[in-house]
Amino acid sequence: MENRLLSAPHSAKEIRHHEFDLGDSGIEYAAGDALAVVPVNDAVFVAELLEQVGANGGETVDGLPVAEVLRTDREVRTPSKDLIADLVQRAPSSELAAVVAHGDKHELDRWLWGRDVLDLLRDAGSAAPGLDELLPNLRPLQARQYSISSSPLAHPGRVHLTVASVRYGDPHRMHAGVASTFLADRVAPGGTVDVYLQPNASFGVPADPSAPMVMIGPGTGIAPFRGFLHERAAAGATGRNWLFFGDQHRETDFVYEDELTALREQSVLTRLDLAFSRDQAEKVYVQTRMREQADELFAWLEEGASVYVCGDASRMAKDVEAALLDVIRRGRGRDEDDAQAYLADLRRAKRYVRDVY
Repeated sequence: MENRLLSAPHSAKEIRHHEFDLGDSGIEYAAGDALAVVPVNDAVFVAELLEQVGANGGETVDGLPVAEVLRTDREVRTPSKDLIADLVQRAPSSELAAVVAHGDKHELDRWLWGRDVLDLLRDAGSAAPGLDELLPNLRPLQARQYSISSSPLAHPGRVHLTVASVRYGDPHRMHAGVASTFLADRVAPGGTVDVYLQPNASFGVPADPSAPMVMIGPGTGIAPFRGFLHERAAAGATGRNWLFFGDQHRETDFVYEDELTALREQSVLTRLDLAFSRDQAEKVYVQTRMREQADELFAWLEEGASVYVCGDASRMAKDVEAALLDVIRRGRGRDEDDAQAYLADLRRAKRYVRDVY
């Protein structure tokens, strides 16, 4: 029903708001759940892949045109383990084979980062497999999961997603995320999308409507917290709400600014701490703001606040946890072991919950 650009046109990122009418799907969700999107591959990319393996697209697989099979049923962006093993065997002197020979999974992951099936086939040159040899080594096309950014109380019959469209490369070879650009570019207004619900019972607003809540979600990590805030507002919850949000630049990347401003004016959002990392010489992140507000943040914890974290697992979530431990250590005036024990108690009480990816 809606496909709206949230980030400014000159932002380094492309963040979009997607809105769907659930119609008669029977899907009933809770704020904090995820929605799995079943994408369709880009037809232009599929044509390039077919050209690379010397196929014209008219070939059939189980009675279906191979172009349609590749578009709707095969993972053509992320190389499978079977494909990597096959290419190493076919081209033992290739760069890929040399990386695999080291036996270091992290090194292989780094080398593969940003490369897709077409890249690997081109790197293999004349040793690359043909269509018949390639197809068995392509995995089934996987759904992509996104944190829902709406509340069924505030938006009955609708579900919203907040998605960063993945695009990188150069004019000679552009790469694009499968599902993010499917939603951004290839779903027509009023069109339909195959989806299914991924419930997340452990990631929702506090059961006690009077309990305070701290949300830490930079970038698209804001998604579930937008839903949480709308949920609390629609339910008339009295608990205080504190959001830590950030991205690169305030001017271009402050998504949902108008909504957050309105929620503050309505006293739904009690505190909003912002961290735009590239707006000053020294980079500032959400964990910077957490440490700056350590005393107040610890006071919220002591008053029963639940802490929620959403976003990048590889760096942000680790840095946020380190900052949270610093906050606890400072607040209690004790050592690291004590802070770890305090955080473990929060986890057991389901008052420290993460939705990271």
